[in-house]
Amino acid sequence: MRTGSEPVTARSALRARFWLSLWGLVWAVFGTAAFALAGRFGWALACGVLWLVATVDLRHIRQGPHYQPGRDIPPYRPPDG
Repeated sequence: MRTGSEPVTARSALRARFWLSLWGLVWAVFGTAAFALAGRFGWALACGVLWLVATVDLRHIRQGPHYQPGRDIPPYRPPDG
């Protein structure tokens, strides 16, 4: 929760997390296909699980401003008390 006491220039690491997840997703898809074609089904399964994790992570990151306030969302008022 934002209280309004954060530094003005503070930014979230979600953009970096998004690009790293996307990079991991590309490699997981490639690894799944390559290992399946090579007959290494254990490794293909491991890459498939990573593919699923990266996809779920990307969905969580892109939930919108209600999940992570952007630069145009004002901070919340500090709680009373």
